[in-house]
Amino acid sequence: MNPKTIAGIILIVVGVVALSYQGFTYTTREKAIDLGPLQVTAEEKHTVPIPPILGGIALVAGIGLLVWNPKRG
Repeated sequence: MNPKTIAGIILIVVGVVALSYQGFTYTTREKAIDLGPLQVTAEEKHTVPIPPILGGIALVAGIGLLVWNPKRG
């Protein structure tokens, strides 16, 4: 397999995943209160959206890399 084929397959997989999930969520913990032996932590969820257009662009670019062959005449 040449690098162009590998890059095309990776772009297709990334595009399909981006279109399927449309974002990801992660959680952070912060200290809210720290009074000696008494400690209170707060969990906060953050969401990072991935626009569907980016997934579509990655998918089309991956398919283009697999189909495009400059040696054809």
